[in-house]
Amino acid sequence: MLARPGDRFEVPIDRFVIDLVRSDGELVEVQTGGFAPLGPKLDALLDQYQFRIVHPIAAERRIVRVDEDGEITSVRRSPRRAGVVEVFDRLVAFPSLLTHPHLTVEVMLLREDHVRGRRPVRNGRRTRDPGERRLVDVVDRVELQGVEDVARTLPPLPSHPFTTRELAAILGCSALVAQRTVYCLRAIGIIEAAGKRGRSPLHRQCLAAG
Repeated sequence: MLARPGDRFEVPIDRFVIDLVRSDGELVEVQTGGFAPLGPKLDALLDQYQFRIVHPIAAERRIVRVDEDGEITSVRRSPRRAGVVEVFDRLVAFPSLLTHPHLTVEVMLLREDHVRGRRPVRNGRRTRDPGERRLVDVVDRVELQGVEDVARTLPPLPSHPFTTRELAAILGCSALVAQRTVYCLRAIGIIEAAGKRGRSPLHRQCLAAG
């Protein structure tokens, strides 16, 4: 899915091990969780190498229930949908690096099955239903390399000042992701503070999105 002819895996560079090194020298790290652990690598290597962070996001998901023999008992589509905006939940670790000419963030939007047992498992007071994620298809790939790329991934923002809650409705994301998106967009100069409406901070765009 990521490998190309000539790529090398688990390559030591300086005091780090890089997930994949392209034949042209680009360093590639696949990061499914938060981006903060990549900080030391970026601090040490970003000025010398082209660096790509690949972040998979489940854009579409089916919940597949199986019995003890692995036979499918039910399939339903998860109502949750995720988009590129979810990457800001991770970029909050170092949003200003989006302006670095050597950094590319590649968002992979996936279609996946979440395979679980017939029913959740009770463990004392807790209910566990972890399951196993299985890739079905890659729906799309979106590259973010610089402020203009980030702006193009966003829907048109209001011409008037807007709240974080209003931004969440525009982006179709949770309030928490919207808060982190605001932090990132302010750090790279796409939006700026615009006073308050009651107790709610306002923002306005200073670089056109969409």
